[in-house]
Amino acid sequence: MSEPAAAPVAVLVVTHDDAGDVPGCLAAVAALVPAPAELVVVDCASADGSAEAARRHWPPGLPGEVVALADNRGFAGGMNLALDKSTAAWALTLNADARPAPDYAARLLARAAMHDAPGGTDGGVHAIHEALRVGAVTGRLLRPVDDHSRRSLDACGMRLTPAWRHHDRGSGELDRGQLARPQRVFGGTGAATLFRREALADAAIDGEVFDPRFHSFREDAELCFRLRERRWEVLYEPAARCEHRRVNLPSRRAAMPPAVNRHSLKNRYLLRLYHQSLANLVWTLPFTLARDLAALAFVLARERSSLPAYGWVWAHRRELLARRRTLRGRRLASGWEMERWFLRDAIDLAPPAAAHAEGDR
Repeated sequence: MSEPAAAPVAVLVVTHDDAGDVPGCLAAVAALVPAPAELVVVDCASADGSAEAARRHWPPGLPGEVVALADNRGFAGGMNLALDKSTAAWALTLNADARPAPDYAARLLARAAMHDAPGGTDGGVHAIHEALRVGAVTGRLLRPVDDHSRRSLDACGMRLTPAWRHHDRGSGELDRGQLARPQRVFGGTGAATLFRREALADAAIDGEVFDPRFHSFREDAELCFRLRERRWEVLYEPAARCEHRRVNLPSRRAAMPPAVNRHSLKNRYLLRLYHQSLANLVWTLPFTLARDLAALAFVLARERSSLPAYGWVWAHRRELLARRRTLRGRRLASGWEMERWFLRDAIDLAPPAAAHAEGDR
């Protein structure tokens, strides 16, 4: 009996001092059914032998490579290299602490196929539900079971707030079966989202998919802004499950490296410099100003190591404004197509009989 065809998926993992997580991550990749077409692991100058761990635990027979970098390019730079080293039509980005279920990629692909517009990018697959230009699909991420045998949600797609925060939907909530409908969401976390390569190429600037200026944090949200501005949809498939331990949480900020916290602060302003319209600036100002003042007070009182983030943004203002002009010039989506994501948590996927109806969560 012949082997089943590999899924048209490249699994891409970026590591930095993740040797303890790599074996479990690659074991989960090895268990994916059908098997992915390729695997690329990019290690960003780990000091704990992460690259060697990836080579030792490589899934038998799976094409791909481990790329060991001499410098830490962050998730953004590492993932750009992983994308360059792979060719499959879909790219599943994974954190080393993510453990996708065996059917994770298959369920995400199935959801995309249901909604791909007729004559679209998957060889003319005819949508059986609402026809959309699907650029990415994300699943139901769950945190490991806690000491009380409870499981919490980690991410069920990404949402925006008027304060220009981007939240993982359901993050930290006990899993009671909520957020159980497939939906259109603003975006998906880079920890475990399946991206269409064509969409990534369309959203890329000068050949770069993730903006290396972001290095750590918010690079996935920035990419989702560009995808939406180019009118690519991001879908949420709750039946696709992935465990994600998630090392970096706001509650652990004090224990995180100062450089990472500086990137986190800097990147919140980059997002707005790149993507905020004048109309959005006006109506969100009460929310964003309150958040900015609170952040400044926190940095002055408790995290002075992050003060250089403000200086970095000012010093690079011309470069950042030039980037903004490039992005605005490539934007296809209308103002409302972007603004609604600051007002809605998600949009229900329309059934076949009502393919043009939209509903809120």
